[in-house]
Amino acid sequence: MPRTVAAAFLISPIVLSATAVPATAALPDPVRAMLETARANSNPAVFDAVAATARQTNPDDAEEIDAIVAEVQAFRQGSAAKQAEAETLLIREAGPLQRWSGTGEIGAFTASGNSSNTGITGSLSLKREGIDWTHNLRASADYQRDNGRTTRERFFGAYEPRYQIGDNLFAYGLAQYERDRIQGYSGRYALSGGIGVTVVDNASLDLSAKAGPAFRHTDFVAGGTEDALNALVGVDFDWRFADGLTFTQDANLVAAAGGEAVAVIGGRSTSITLASGLDAKVTDRLTTRLAFTVDYDSNPPAGAVGTDTISRFTLVYGF
Repeated sequence: MPRTVAAAFLISPIVLSATAVPATAALPDPVRAMLETARANSNPAVFDAVAATARQTNPDDAEEIDAIVAEVQAFRQGSAAKQAEAETLLIREAGPLQRWSGTGEIGAFTASGNSSNTGITGSLSLKREGIDWTHNLRASADYQRDNGRTTRERFFGAYEPRYQIGDNLFAYGLAQYERDRIQGYSGRYALSGGIGVTVVDNASLDLSAKAGPAFRHTDFVAGGTEDALNALVGVDFDWRFADGLTFTQDANLVAAAGGEAVAVIGGRSTSITLASGLDAKVTDRLTTRLAFTVDYDSNPPAGAVGTDTISRFTLVYGF
């Protein structure tokens, strides 16, 4: 073998060894173990914090750390998608009596206007949320007797389904019943339907408004009935301004629009209900509520005044 060739064979391993790019150091076992432990934790924030610390303390291994983070994020997204799919399936297959939640409320009230007294009050609110539909049921009662005579007797019930058209737009329907003999009517029925919009919906503030035509039938205590085609406007406002404290403001206005379908007695009228409340959470399920309600009727029955106010202090239990 020529000397030059032999020399080349002898020198080449040394040259290759000297010019080869050194392999990137593997992620240290303690760091890898720390990431795996955080990965097994059910709280994603824990893993994210550990990964951020690992990047800062091991900048040379950032690429390998990023690969582990990407793998964890892909797993999270897949799990979230599967969970959402399972939840959607449960909602679609739920029976009509399933997936209801609500609150029960009981306490005392003091009233002024057509009656000045103190009594007991109670209410029940139920809600069922589906994929596109939401169903709301509400019922309440105020009652008091004094020396064998009923001095306060008001009953209220409403059913309101909603269909979500878009992210902020919904269609609503409303069937409502009221009975308040002290205010002058033994029964007042309303049917309405229209469009609503969610103006704000976040962790601290909810604001929505709705409007549509309404038909109202009233049976008066003194006799006679009244049918009217009206317009309904509603506003719902909830403000969670501090931990465990919520201010609520609900308003419903029914104003005569056009003529009356049938007018036996009475005439056009505008009724406004303003209900303000302050909720203070006691436990996860128990809340105290201080509420003030103003009921206004622009054309009350003979012998009745147009404005009633009710102050309530109640305990609310969620289920």
